[in-house]
Amino acid sequence: MSIQSNLENLRRRISDAAQRAGRNPADIKLCVVTKTIPVARIQEAIACGVSIIGENRVHEATQKQPALGRSVEWHMIGHLQSRKARQAVELFDMVQSVDSVSTAAALEKRCAEIDRPMRVLIEVNTSHEEQKYGAPPADAERLVRQLGKMGHLRIEGLMTMAPLVSDPELARPCFRELRQTAQRLREQDFPGASFDVLSMGMSNDFEVAVEEGATLLRIGSAVFAK
Repeated sequence: MSIQSNLENLRRRISDAAQRAGRNPADIKLCVVTKTIPVARIQEAIACGVSIIGENRVHEATQKQPALGRSVEWHMIGHLQSRKARQAVELFDMVQSVDSVSTAAALEKRCAEIDRPMRVLIEVNTSHEEQKYGAPPADAERLVRQLGKMGHLRIEGLMTMAPLVSDPELARPCFRELRQTAQRLREQDFPGASFDVLSMGMSNDFEVAVEEGATLLRIGSAVFAK
């Protein structure tokens, strides 16, 4: 299967899932995960209409960006160490994986130095797995309040990663909890913060994520599978 065919199939499935949930498919964006993918294949995906790419590592983005340029949005989707925040500000249009005050503070420091805002999502550990990154759902409000004091960070929503399971239905509670967490946060007064973006769902479970309210899907293998 070509990347073009994979994308067409993927968009059909996203549209079908959205319609099942009574949603507008146009409200759902695709962030194509390019971890370990060669530049030539990423260029092919961009030529097929991909407008957002997600990288898991700062180092890999540093290697690829000179060839790919900034015609697409670059999202940091992997765990970001505070010591890599300076580079992340230079490379990315959004950091989806802010999960601590220390990481946020490191981003804010560099953003302030160059007077550049940074769009961010707060990563929430809705799977409650100890090995996973992300703030516990109960701590999301505290983290939002802390980030709200940082003048260059623009909170646009939340992100989560469900457990890797054979049955996508087992991921549904994780996606539902993220949606419910966002709803609780919307009901409070956080000036300048928005919780419209829900980044959740990957190649094996994105249809369930769409049904539960995902607005941004992080999909790699379903795009690049041969």
